[in-house]
Amino acid sequence: MKQLTHYDIKNKQQNFPITIVCDAIRTPENIGMCFRISESFGVQKVYLHESSPSIENRSVKKTARNTLQQISHERYDDFEQLIHQLKKEGNTIIGIEITDKSIALQEFNFTSFDKIVLLLGSERNGIENIHLLDATVAIPMFGRNSSMNVIHSLAIALYEVTNQLKSQLPL
Repeated sequence: MKQLTHYDIKNKQQNFPITIVCDAIRTPENIGMCFRISESFGVQKVYLHESSPSIENRSVKKTARNTLQQISHERYDDFEQLIHQLKKEGNTIIGIEITDKSIALQEFNFTSFDKIVLLLGSERNGIENIHLLDATVAIPMFGRNSSMNVIHSLAIALYEVTNQLKSQLPL
């Protein structure tokens, strides 16, 4: 067995019809990791709230590595306006959030939607405007804690979404 380097690995580069909206995420490392995870899973675009750290932030840059240039991104100031715009563009808005209507992540059929927005809530308050969402998904957990870091949730969700969507793509 030989450990491989980045130079040894040739990933099948794919893009998926997935957009990420970060609802006022405040931790620079979480913003940086959002880009890094999004690039790994072929996300098309990331939206950051104006109160989130800038991509010029040193910690954001360090954590994101070189992915800031590889993922299309925009800042927004009006959450409700952005969600309405994305819906008009044919996106289904899916929050990664624990609600009384959440569907277990692996039981949600992501393949029934043409364009998906995964919405991430802030570290402290989660998604505050859940009435704007089309659906919510939750990650089943087996420990005592009921939640996890927002970026860990994103990584798990993107794994499931892209796993479902790749089965729909031509070979």
